[in-house]
Amino acid sequence: MAALRYAGLDDTDSEDELPPGWEERTTKDGWVYYANHTEEKTQWEHPKTGKRKRVAGDLPYGWEQETDENGQVFFVDHINKRTTYLDPRLAFTVDDNLTKPTTRQRYDGSTTAMEILQGRDFTGKVVVVTGANSGIGFETAKSFALHGAHVILACRNMARASEAVSRILGEWHKAKVEAMTLDLALLRSVQHFAEAFKAKNVPLHVLVCNAATFALPWSLTKDGLETTFQVNHLGHFYLVQLLQDVLCRSAPARVIVVSSESHRFTDINDSLGKLDFSRLSPTKNDYWAMLAYNRSKLCNILFSNELHRRLSPRGVTSNAVHPGNMMYSNIHRSWWVYTLLFTLARPFTKSMVSDCLVEGGHF
Repeated sequence: MAALRYAGLDDTDSEDELPPGWEERTTKDGWVYYANHTEEKTQWEHPKTGKRKRVAGDLPYGWEQETDENGQVFFVDHINKRTTYLDPRLAFTVDDNLTKPTTRQRYDGSTTAMEILQGRDFTGKVVVVTGANSGIGFETAKSFALHGAHVILACRNMARASEAVSRILGEWHKAKVEAMTLDLALLRSVQHFAEAFKAKNVPLHVLVCNAATFALPWSLTKDGLETTFQVNHLGHFYLVQLLQDVLCRSAPARVIVVSSESHRFTDINDSLGKLDFSRLSPTKNDYWAMLAYNRSKLCNILFSNELHRRLSPRGVTSNAVHPGNMMYSNIHRSWWVYTLLFTLARPFTKSMVSDCLVEGGHF
């Protein structure tokens, strides 16, 4: 009670009084959870009433939310020059009246990442998102950062990446977000990124393989491979291999590979059913931009499935996701015909905010 009185919360309702050894806490986005110090566990439901709660409104005037070196939220009263780990809004909580679903929660085309992550606290988690300076990569990175994760934007264009970092910090100045150079069209760049990341001596809990190119004219990378194949698949494949040991040490961890439904409209086997390597990195005469994209997305799915089979026993899961049919993004920028088609389809597509690739799973 002394701690409650110190925070100005000594006027409590007896029904909501916590049993001995329990403590009430809040997440960054205002959801209340309960810590059992005796059993060293946490839960969302009140240990007596079974209700879920959230705080109502903004912090009182003069109060500010901070995070300590252990990632725990605390509150600073600048007027009275004091700090407390108790949210001053706990005196004004409201019940979460949503009934617990009997089946797994379903999301639709209008669901945003912020809604999926509602109530989640990713403080202490490290997330890498490739191609995060725009589109769904940016929205994914922003959503993780605004929920407390340390997010690294892995991008080829550092000027645009730095601008993306500034935009996220503009929404929450205490977000832990940074940019690092990663050019998937250059395997040496992938290697340098992995080395630089490992030098930080931080874990890796989520790796989102999002970057991709679409409808490019035929060209070879400096590594001698067709560009769409290397950027969309091989670069990410190499990146995961280089960071595999970090992922395993950070378990539970996960890899998210952005694929596409278009993987269904191609094949990478020859007439005898064997893998045809010439289809993966075709010559100029055998190249068709749409087919190259489809094949790279098929490689994404095959890779994700095999990665999950190999690493899930070590606590690392892998999932391939389809971001949405004819989703409006700037991936079509390489050819005006596709830009026209995407523009005509825009009224019938999901918005970028509702299309980002986050999952509400626990770690």
